[in-house]
Formats: sequence, structure tokens, C-alpha cells
Amino acid sequence: MVSLDTITTEKRLEASKDIDRLPTLAMLRLLNEEDAQVPRAVEKVLPAIAKAVDAIADRLKAGGRLIYAGAGTSGRLGVLDSSECPPTYGTDPGLVVGIIAGGREAMFRAKEGAEDSEELAREDLRALLLTECDALVAIAASGRTPYALGALKYAREQGALAIALSCSESSPLVALADIAITPVTGPEVITGSTRMKAGTAQKLVLNMLSTGTMVRLGKVYGNLMVDVRATNEKLRARARRIVMEAAAIGEGEAARFLREAEGSAKLAILLALTGKDRATCEDLLTHTGGHLREAIKEGGAKPT
Repeated sequence: MVSLDTITTEKRLEASKDIDRLPTLAMLRLLNEEDAQVPRAVEKVLPAIAKAVDAIADRLKAGGRLIYAGAGTSGRLGVLDSSECPPTYGTDPGLVVGIIAGGREAMFRAKEGAEDSEELAREDLRALLLTECDALVAIAASGRTPYALGALKYAREQGALAIALSCSESSPLVALADIAITPVTGPEVITGSTRMKAGTAQKLVLNMLSTGTMVRLGKVYGNLMVDVRATNEKLRARARRIVMEAAAIGEGEAARFLREAEGSAKLAILLALTGKDRATCEDLLTHTGGHLREAIKEGGAKPT
């Protein structure tokens, strides 16, 4: 086990040693100044993130899944990112999955001891039937959490793509990975509280991994979430606006095409732009792997 003394995220930040003596506004300015360093740390690892996005997308195109695994804050961030994919991108709930040490209960109440078991991660991934088709992202700020290490080790044994997301450059997790993403955010304002800068960096990276992957899978047209699931009034209104924007039509026409497409914004846009019947448009989307821009071109229309 790596000593905490050697881990960047566990060191003391000189600038915050007297934080308990600062006036409130000065304290908050210090927090804000430290947080401002996070995007720069993420910027430095963009090539690794890009490599991961392309590799994940390839796995998903071939029928695999994206699985996040972590403990504590890291695990919660993975579960959060995975849970947002179905409503935003219309994905099956099993396509992007988050697992956390200690299970569902650990999302709402800390179960710190759960992170100490590599075998628990193996059990959780065996229950998911992890295979060589899948991509596994193990998340741990320190890069030493046993649960994350166990997950990454098991992924490698099964032939799955093994990605590490850590805020420590040199760590056991990084050493195990096929692709290592290491935004180094430095010591925390409150020593060891990695829900802060490290957690923010992890959230930014996870946003990029899932968003980039969904763009590569054809879930986005321009910057519009054309596979959004219109499951409530807000999302139904969003779907109408998406169709209006993409097809350059009014609200009434957008609503009509959405009814014909049974709520699918992507299909409604294709119907509106090509003027073809629903069956033909569905075939176009199937042939292009769900990529709307290509389907529009094949349908003889010009993308907007």
C-alpha cells in the first residue's frame, strides 16, 4: 500500500494553513483561487481523455458497455454521470453503468470501509458480467483505493479496456491502466478532502468521457441532443425546440413531426428535412448507425 505521505492529494496546502483564522470572504476567495486551477489541470491531460473517448466509443459501437467504478466521492460521481446518460442521450440504462463500493446505500451515506476491499469490486463486476467487450473506468483521487484497484485488475483479467482516472500521476492505479487520465490538482484547501479540487476535476473528466463518447455514437447533431427522451413536459418542450432548430420549422410543424415520429426528435428531424415516409427514414438511420447528419445526406437533403 502506498503511503499517504507520498500522495499529492494528501499533502498540506501552505496557502490554507491558517484558513480557520481568515474572514469569511477571504476564506472563500482562497477556495475560489484554488478551484480555478482545476480546469488547467484537466487541460493538460486532454490528449489522454481524447484517446479514452475514441477507445470507449469503439467498444460501445461493437456492443460493449462503459462502466465506472469507484468509492466515496469518486464512486458517486461515476454513478451520477452514468445515470444522466439515458434521459440526455436516450441510451439503454445498461449501456453506461456506475458502481460504488458499498452499493446503492453508499450513494447517500458514507460506507468508508467498503473501499478497502479489492474482492468487493471483483464481485460487483462479476455480477455485471464484465467482458472483453466493455470499457472500465476506475476512479480514485489518490490512485491507491483498493476497490478501484480491484476493479481495474479484474478488467484487465477479463480483457476489458482498463482506464484509470486519478489525481496522482504516479500511483498503483495508473500503473495498471491501458489509458491513464491524471489531472493533478495538488493539495486540497482542507487537507485530504478530495471531494473538493480532485472531485471537481473528476467531474469535468467524466463529463468529457460521456459527452465525447455520445457525440461519437451519433447521439448529437450539431450541438443538439437529438436522442433526448421526452419523458416529462420540460423534455417534451426541449424536443420541440430541438426539431425546430434542426429543421428550421415552426413549433406547430415540429409538434406534428414529433407525433409522427412517436416522440423521437432525431426521426422527426429526418422526416422534416427529407420529406420521406417514416419507414424510409428509419431505414436511413439504421443504415447510418444512428448518425443523423449522414442519414440526412443519404436521404437527399442538406444538413442545416
